[in-house]
Amino acid sequence: MRCPYCGFAQDRVVDSRESKEADSIRRRRECEGCNKRFTTYERIDEIPYMVVKKDGRREKFDRQKVLSGLLHACEKRPVAAIKLEQIVDSTEAFVVDSPERERSTSEVGELIMAQLKEIDTVAYIRFASVYRDFKDVREFKAELEELLGGDSRKRK
Repeated sequence: MRCPYCGFAQDRVVDSRESKEADSIRRRRECEGCNKRFTTYERIDEIPYMVVKKDGRREKFDRQKVLSGLLHACEKRPVAAIKLEQIVDSTEAFVVDSPERERSTSEVGELIMAQLKEIDTVAYIRFASVYRDFKDVREFKAELEELLGGDSRKRK
């Protein structure tokens, strides 16, 4: 919280009270830079962030579900947990930054795959095979060839 008077980032809460309607909390704060007091209100963000599935259904964004998918893709791979947490954080930020409070699962999946591709190609292929729902070996092979073709271009 930045002070509205001087912009200092440190303050302390002097008083907290529930509003009359009990839908928010009123906090009196004192800036530790200029010692002026100001009021803030905290409310619960009731409209959930949504993802739009391929069939048009809408579902609440669930960071645990994203993490679970990443954990499965990275099983027995040398990928640090902090890297997975960073992917989940950036994915959540992507959904939260949407002006409509929703993103399509294709946008979310492509974002995750792009980040996973940079970290571990085997985990990327595992995630892509589930996300893109490969129907047969040809689709899987095409994805591998694209990945290998991209790697050989990077080396040159």
